[in-house]
Amino acid sequence: MNALLLAAERLVGRAPQANTAPPTGVVLALRAPGLVLDAVAGTRSPDGAPMTAATHHDLASVTKIVATTTALIRLVSDRLVGLDEPVRRFVPAFAGGGKDAVTVRDLLLHRGGLWEWWPLYVAARGDRDAALRHAAGLPLRYPPGRERHYSDLGFMLLGQVVEAAAGQRLDAAVRALVTEPLGLAATRYGRPAGDEVATSARGDDVEMAMLDTGHPYPVPHRAADFGRWRRGPISGEPNDGNAHHALGGVSGHAGLFAPPADLVGFATALADHAEHDRLWRPEVVEEFFAPGPDPGQSLGFRRYELAVGAETVTLLGHPGFTGCAVGFVPGRGIALALAGCRLLAAGPPVPTDALWAAARAAAGEVLTSASNHPAPPRDPRTSTRNR
Repeated sequence: MNALLLAAERLVGRAPQANTAPPTGVVLALRAPGLVLDAVAGTRSPDGAPMTAATHHDLASVTKIVATTTALIRLVSDRLVGLDEPVRRFVPAFAGGGKDAVTVRDLLLHRGGLWEWWPLYVAARGDRDAALRHAAGLPLRYPPGRERHYSDLGFMLLGQVVEAAAGQRLDAAVRALVTEPLGLAATRYGRPAGDEVATSARGDDVEMAMLDTGHPYPVPHRAADFGRWRRGPISGEPNDGNAHHALGGVSGHAGLFAPPADLVGFATALADHAEHDRLWRPEVVEEFFAPGPDPGQSLGFRRYELAVGAETVTLLGHPGFTGCAVGFVPGRGIALALAGCRLLAAGPPVPTDALWAAARAAAGEVLTSASNHPAPPRDPRTSTRNR
């Protein structure tokens, strides 16, 4: 049994963080030169349907890099967007109160000073344009350009930047700029491309609690202010409340669905970005991949350490609230994807960051073993196991 499969089975049997419940099911996919591994364990729905390598998942905030950041790499490469241009050039409603100085770069670094989160659906009532205007009109919460404050609203605005620069709605722009050129045929906004779908949660309970408790963000609304909460299993539509209830499933911060094969395919393409120089300028990609002023953050991408034998390399990627994550090592051909059902746990769910750390550790173990003991090519049929 390889370390990746062992990690998947351990994750569904025991949460990697104390006082939390394990996910009901996970898929781990690892690609590296000469290495193709997929490990599957557990179930994808409350009724016990088995998780498989073909299951489609709500990527949640992984959308921020698969869609928005990668689309911006292309638009900056084509000189249609400048990283140091003010956001108001593309989103005129985002102006005044310190906003005029906020740049595209600031938003990619989460240094725009915006609120981290806001329940746009309370006021917008399903009107996407109204929701985006409301997001642009909110006053800044922090002085811009000084500190990192991870913000969904910032990536909603970046989605509007993509729309303005590309001249089409975000889903069409991402399809033209990212998913079609990279061959990600099953990656789409708003709903999965296939019928085998992971249930992302048992309802909108998390966001209802966020409004009623004011934690972690003190917004001036309560759950009773909104009347379209989902009180049953969420499957086939975005888990994120703003993406689903306010933005029609299409946003810069969330809304994408994909199977693990597309997720790790995306990571492989970014790991081997030099092979796709017809799509982007190398110097632009390198600027997006470079460390930012805050630890663990590049332009759009999060930065992680991956131990491979005696060497530690930088893995770029991003986690998502539902239990998905993706990462890659530029120039090394290393790609890693995690897709899990953490919110179906029968207790406090383990954070995605803990699942992602366990996945990276398992990948490092597999890569270390492979580098120390090169093996002949394996039959791909033996690399996937369901449980």
